[in-house]
Amino acid sequence: MDAMLWMMLPMFTAAGSALLAFYIMQARMEVAIAKEREALVEARARLLGMEREVDVRVKAAEEETRRRSFDDFLADFRVEERHYTRESKSLFLKKKSMVLQERLFFRNIPLSNWVEHELTVEEGTDARNLARAASIFSTRGVGAGAAPEDEQSSPAKAASVIPGLHAGRVPSPARMIA
Repeated sequence: MDAMLWMMLPMFTAAGSALLAFYIMQARMEVAIAKEREALVEARARLLGMEREVDVRVKAAEEETRRRSFDDFLADFRVEERHYTRESKSLFLKKKSMVLQERLFFRNIPLSNWVEHELTVEEGTDARNLARAASIFSTRGVGAGAAPEDEQSSPAKAASVIPGLHAGRVPSPARMIA
């Protein structure tokens, strides 16, 4: 039996060493796997954060693009105005009136016919303010890119838009039909 014990002892020692090495390697692998999982969780969290940030940026860029394109669309609308004075004389009454004509354009395409307003002008009233008050296509409501009202309603602007129209001069009927 002693001989058998001495023969089996190295085998038991080898088996014990193998088991010990196996458990140590198993523990090392579990630690390595835990570190890898931790790194993977951090990478996924960063990736999700970046993905959310990209989504927010894309939505903001889409909204900005949509807003700019709408502003550009509205900037293409413009109002053409012209006005002249008309005097009508009767026996006892002399009536002075201002005729304001307006038309709405999209780029160079007219969207409306000439809209005409006849306004009675009294002594001492400002014709420019009277024209601005009677305007149905006010530039404040037409588009964000439209010029200020003072530029749109000035006689010089109207004269530059419509050839042959001068402030205070009645255009010929052939020129009024556009």
